[in-house]
Amino acid sequence: MNSSLARLAAAAAVSLAAGCATTGGDYSSKVVYHINESVAKATPFLRNVNNHLNAEPTAKIVVVAHGPGIDFLLDGAKDKNGNPFDATVDTLQAKGVEFRVCNNTLVSRKIDRSKVIHQAKIVPSGVAELGRLQATESFVYVKP
Repeated sequence: MNSSLARLAAAAAVSLAAGCATTGGDYSSKVVYHINESVAKATPFLRNVNNHLNAEPTAKIVVVAHGPGIDFLLDGAKDKNGNPFDATVDTLQAKGVEFRVCNNTLVSRKIDRSKVIHQAKIVPSGVAELGRLQATESFVYVKP
């Protein structure tokens, strides 16, 4: 490796190490959370999103749901204790979290668009939305 390339690699390593050593503070990251599992997974999933925001309040978080993962974003959905998910979604939305639901899932499962809670935006394809956010908007992908 030539010396200028070695210096560049060393500078990048120092910069990366400095970034990893940061504790607390303003990260301003962009993260897309992916859920495509049953409603039983929604409570711990939403807890992860909230914990993320507690650690990094300025993070830009988008939740993309498809397949069975949309169920917690349907009107009247409740957790195993009978608590409505829309209250938790409201709380997270107030912190800036965006929720997106796959239209392909709605069509294939014959779910009327009106059944999606008002806090969520319907996108043409959940998988395509995941790819778009990562490729064109530099979001980091998380699937807890």
